[in-house]
Amino acid sequence: MPRLRKRVDMAIIEAHGLARTFRSRRGSVDAVRGVDLTVKQGEIVGFLGPNGAGKTTTLRMLTTLLRPTAGTATVAGADLLKDPLGVRRRIGYVPQAIGATAGGTDPNCQVGEELATQGRVYRLSARQAAERAGLLTGQLDLAGLERRQCKTLSGGQRRRLEIALGLIHSPVVLFLDEPTTGLDPQSRSNLWQHIRGLRERLGTTVFLTTHYLDEADALCDRVLVIDNGKIIAEGVPEELKRRISGDVVTLSVSRDPERAQAILSGQPGVREIAAEGRAIRMTVTHGEEALPAMLRALDADGIAMESIQLARPTLDDVFLTLTGRSLRDDSPSATAGDAAQRTPRS
Repeated sequence: MPRLRKRVDMAIIEAHGLARTFRSRRGSVDAVRGVDLTVKQGEIVGFLGPNGAGKTTTLRMLTTLLRPTAGTATVAGADLLKDPLGVRRRIGYVPQAIGATAGGTDPNCQVGEELATQGRVYRLSARQAAERAGLLTGQLDLAGLERRQCKTLSGGQRRRLEIALGLIHSPVVLFLDEPTTGLDPQSRSNLWQHIRGLRERLGTTVFLTTHYLDEADALCDRVLVIDNGKIIAEGVPEELKRRISGDVVTLSVSRDPERAQAILSGQPGVREIAAEGRAIRMTVTHGEEALPAMLRALDADGIAMESIQLARPTLDDVFLTLTGRSLRDDSPSATAGDAAQRTPRS
């Protein structure tokens, strides 16, 4: 078994002012407009945003597939512009799969052959490639499939094989672009477990793009939210949700909702408050801590409660608070920037 890398507080990815402009006959599109980010060793970091926000363009710059128009970055200790080959040697990259048979595998090749070939590309000896392939097929539930053609694999198996291909050379950091797009719920959940295991067993740093809110909540130590080519928020998911959106508390009172609203508006932590009929809806910092004081204040005034609801904010609430629109707003309508992100250029 490989030795678990010791996690230390060092930057594996560090970018400053990273930008990319695409030019066409119709003009120019600023797909990424000055991104600053840092990823520490051993983190699982989620890069969130709707389609066309700049996620994939940023990822392709960090993996040397696109040259930045401006800015600097180091990835796994190598300078993105001065030493792109050094970056490629130290990273793994699993591109987004689009369609049932898309991905980084040859559909007619056997699973074992694909892994062995990828190992030799990274200059592993035949024995080293075989050892790594055996380790990864076991860890990613691919054991016994080595003689199967890639085109016969299920969607979840194919994505796990693509991750194995990205890990064959023991990279310091693994980039995953929309890793669960197109998978059914069971396959998505299974893949999440394997992604967590990469960090737990191997100490691998994982940087993934996603527009699935539940995926970011389930997997990520920290999230970066990008919109219109700029990072607009970052932090631990729970802290980010509380800091930007707060908890939503809805109280239904037996009488005098105007009086109840006036009492509750003066309570600590209440950010916003509105009444509709006998229901009072509030955005509150740490709702579970604020509720007891609210109830005592209403009881002291003789106002009885009929119902209480406490709702936790979601990452979609965060995005809605920041931008006025939903993170789920990922309309397939293509802009010039979207098209540019789907077509690698140098």
